[in-house]
Amino acid sequence: MTRLSVEMLAADTVEPITSAGHAQLGIAVLLGIAVIVLLITKFKLHAFLSLTIGSLALGAFAGAPLDKVITSFTGGLGSTVAGVGVLIALGAILGKMLADSGGADQIVDTILAKATPRSMPWTMVLIASVIGLPLFFEVGIVLLIPVVLMVAKRGNYSLMRIGIPALAGLSVMHGLVPPHPGPLVAIDALGANLGVTLALGVLIAIPTVIIAGPVFSKYAARWVDVPAPDRMIPQRASEELEKRPGFGATLATILLPVVLMLAKALVDIVVDDPDNVVQRAFDVIGNPLIALLAAVLVGIFTLLRPAGFGKDRLSGLVEKGLAPIAGILLIVGAGGGFKQTLIDSGVGQMILEISEDWSIPALLLAWLIAVAIRLATGSATVATVSAAGLVAPLAADMSTTHAALLVLAIGAGSLFFSHVNDAGFWLVKEYFGLNVGQTVKTWSVMETIISVVAGALVLLLSLVI
Repeated sequence: MTRLSVEMLAADTVEPITSAGHAQLGIAVLLGIAVIVLLITKFKLHAFLSLTIGSLALGAFAGAPLDKVITSFTGGLGSTVAGVGVLIALGAILGKMLADSGGADQIVDTILAKATPRSMPWTMVLIASVIGLPLFFEVGIVLLIPVVLMVAKRGNYSLMRIGIPALAGLSVMHGLVPPHPGPLVAIDALGANLGVTLALGVLIAIPTVIIAGPVFSKYAARWVDVPAPDRMIPQRASEELEKRPGFGATLATILLPVVLMLAKALVDIVVDDPDNVVQRAFDVIGNPLIALLAAVLVGIFTLLRPAGFGKDRLSGLVEKGLAPIAGILLIVGAGGGFKQTLIDSGVGQMILEISEDWSIPALLLAWLIAVAIRLATGSATVATVSAAGLVAPLAADMSTTHAALLVLAIGAGSLFFSHVNDAGFWLVKEYFGLNVGQTVKTWSVMETIISVVAGALVLLLSLVI
C-alpha cells in the first residue's frame, strides 16, 4: 500500500495542463458538467459521446491546449478500461455461465425460498457487505448485479428496494472498512493503527449501511419505480438442461474471487514484506484479474459440466456474455477520461490550496477536503489520498483512536454525492437501466447519505472516546 499511495500522490502533483486561476477553473468545471448533463438529458445524446464532448469543453473553458486535453481524456479512458474493463468482462462471462448453467436460478430460487419480502433488503445488504469487504467496488457490482436483477424480477420486488441495499453494502465497505484498499492507503499515510481503525470502521459501518440501505431504499423505491432492465437480466436456464449445479457448488464459485482477494489482503497485513515469497504469491492469486479468471475456469467444471455443456458451447457462451457490456465499457471508460481531465487541469490541487486556510476542527476539515476533491474529480481514491496527504501532519499529535477516526472521516468524505464525473455513476446507471435524473435520485443520494451519516458518527465518537 505504501507504493500505491506514493504513486498516486505523485500523480496528483504533476504540472497542470492549464495555467487558469481558481475562479476560471471552478467555472470551467461547472460548465463542463453542465454540458454533459444537457447533452444527455436535453439532446438525448449517448453518454459516451456526451462525456467525450464535455471533457473537451472543460479543457477549452479552462484555457488548456486542446492536444493536452485529448491526451488527458484518452489516457484516463485507457487507464479506466485497463483497470476495470477486463474485470467487467470476466464478471460478465461468469454471470453468463451462472445463467446458462442454471446456477443463478439455483441461487435466486434459494434466496426467494428462504427470505421473506420484509427481510429481503436486509438479506441483500448483508450479502453485499460480506462480498464487498475485500473487493474493488466495480468487481462487487459485477458479481452482485445479476443476482439483484434476477431476485427483483422473479420475486416481483421493486428494483430499488433490492438494489439500493446491495449498493450501500458495497459502498460502505469501499470507504470505511479495511482491508479494503481505500482505508488502507489512508491508514498508511496517517500512520494510524489498523486494528483500531478496523474496529471503529465496523462500528460506524453498521448503522450507516442500515440507514443508507434498507431504510433509504423505501424512499428510493417510491421516487424511482423502474423494472429490472430485460437486456441485463440473465434469462432462466432452459428446462432441457440435464440438471442444475448444486447450491453449494454455485455459491463456492461465486465466492472464490472474494476468498482469494480477502486472503491476499490478510497476508499483506500479517506478513507486510513485499519481498516475502508467500506475500508475493498471494499478491498474484489475490489480484482481481486472476481471482475472477480463476472463478471462470473453476465454473467450467462446477457449473457447465454438471449442466451437460460440451466444449463446443463454451465459445458461444463467452461471446454472448460479452455482447451486452460493450456500451457499458465505453461509458465507464469515458467517465474515467473526464475524471482524468479534471485532475490534469489542476482541480484537485486547487481544492487543496483553498482548504489550507480553513480554520475548523481536524476531523471536519478532513471530511470537507475529501468531499470537495470527490465532487471535483469523481474519484474516491484520489479524494482519500489527497486529503490524507494534506491532514497527515495533524495525526502526529492525535491519540490512537482519533488518528483512526481521522482515517474514517476521510473515507466518509470520499463517498459524497457521486455524479457524472464518477465511473461508478455510469456503471450503476447502465446496469440498472436508469436515466441520469433517476441515478442522481437513487445512487447519488444514497452515496451522500453514507457520507453524511458516517461523517456525523465519526464526529460523535470523537466526543466520547
